[in-house]
Amino acid sequence: MFAEHGGRHHTPHFHAVYQEHEAVFTINPVEILSGSMPNKQQRLVVAWAEIHQEELQAAWNALDGGKKPTSIQPLR
Repeated sequence: MFAEHGGRHHTPHFHAVYQEHEAVFTINPVEILSGSMPNKQQRLVVAWAEIHQEELQAAWNALDGGKKPTSIQPLR
């Protein structure tokens, strides 16, 4: 998750990177918003995000409020 310079976003989302692929996913519901990723990795990201959905939303709210988000356990 990144703090955006120059303005606020209206759709809560996070970025996922796998090798040369990058995709943006919405938080609720967890769906791909833009970009692409191999199907297997995309399914893993969606499963991880569903498990951590509340934490992702809290991190989004912190960033949107100008605060530093808490860490979320990465996908392993």
